[in-house]
Amino acid sequence: MILVVTGRLELLRVQEEAQAIDQELFTEYKFSVDQLMELAGLSCATAIAKAYPPSSFPNSPPTVLIVCGPGNNGGDGLVCARHLKMFGYEPTVHYPKRPGKALFEGLTTQCQKMDIPFLSEFPSEATLIDELYGLVVDAIFGFSFKGAVREPFGSILRTLEQVTVPIASIDIPSGWDVEKGNPDSIQPDMLISLTAPKKAAQHFAGRYHFLGGRFVPMALQQKYSLHLPPYPETDCVLQLP
Repeated sequence: MILVVTGRLELLRVQEEAQAIDQELFTEYKFSVDQLMELAGLSCATAIAKAYPPSSFPNSPPTVLIVCGPGNNGGDGLVCARHLKMFGYEPTVHYPKRPGKALFEGLTTQCQKMDIPFLSEFPSEATLIDELYGLVVDAIFGFSFKGAVREPFGSILRTLEQVTVPIASIDIPSGWDVEKGNPDSIQPDMLISLTAPKKAAQHFAGRYHFLGGRFVPMALQQKYSLHLPPYPETDCVLQLP
């Protein structure tokens, strides 16, 4: 068994198990990284639209700051930004460490062609973020992150700890240990778990927890005992209790 049960939530127990499922999707099921990234990013944008509809924002059009890290979590954030734009939001992206790979360059170009602005400098004051944006999307680090947080992301996270607008984290709140969480890092209002909730999700105390990424084949769910709750009808996201 690779799952532990906490209340009504079943959680992936360790980081390596989440990585193994991802690897099997790539090697055995022949999914491509960009395929899964597109589905994950769309799930994130859809969940955000359900939790924070445009009418709930204090400003119109609804402004969203998306902070992207250098890995696949950042790629999910870029896809999310593009779909939020299609949904009627006004996203702005901060992407300070860009990998020199065609996939991420393409995702960046797609956002730029849709007139999504990229901030060259991250706002130094939390109050400025609160004034300009109604939501922050944390797409900095995913479940595979280990080690100390390096700059500029250490400063970014310290600023985000002070904002009062809600933060939506993709898969795992940045700065958290994937198994133990981190009470001293950001405490998001929303968590969008991809594939399956990670063990750190038991420490999430925000208002909205969604499951996204409706792409795990049933045979793989059975192999890893992923007793995922059923998604409603054709939805790609599910709100968890």
